[in-house]
Amino acid sequence: MKRSSIYTVGFRRKRKSLTNYRKRVRVLSSKRPRLVVRKSLKNIQASIAEYNKKGDIIKIASHSQNLKKFGWDYNTGNIPAAYLVGYLLGKKAKNAKLDQVIFDIGQSKSVKGSRLYAVLAGALDAGLSIPCSKEMLPSKERLSGTHIASYAQSLKKDEALLKKRFSACIKNNMDLANISKNFEQVKGSIDKNFGKG
Repeated sequence: MKRSSIYTVGFRRKRKSLTNYRKRVRVLSSKRPRLVVRKSLKNIQASIAEYNKKGDIIKIASHSQNLKKFGWDYNTGNIPAAYLVGYLLGKKAKNAKLDQVIFDIGQSKSVKGSRLYAVLAGALDAGLSIPCSKEMLPSKERLSGTHIASYAQSLKKDEALLKKRFSACIKNNMDLANISKNFEQVKGSIDKNFGKG
């Protein structure tokens, strides 16, 4: 089989599976700012970005480590923390007169009720207008951390498994039964700093 001597090298970000350009063009065609959400095992990062030929411009950003300033005592990579990141970002966006955005999860897989959609739920509750299906959002119990407290309570009989699953909380003397209470306190603190709407 004859091979051509001309070979076109694809875009670097496409070769490294960092950007899906077809998906990006569809999102950018809305001509609205994007709510960009990225996650790692221990943290959640959300920002509102606008397209620019020289590179996207980040207008507002929020990171799960910022929640500690508002009194968040628990893990910064779970669903309640993700919701609070979205809520904080949404409040900042409303103060900056940004109302309508498009949800952008990049190369992450879309999983119903995941941390990505918890961020979206927080941004919606903060007052942003984002087209989405409400079915994809986590339940109120999961957003407030009730499921974490229930799971920890069910492990009380198995000390070894409890220590394995919640070693950081046990080490820092955190009571998992109070996660929902802490969630409401942090949400109230964000409202106090950025206004209720």
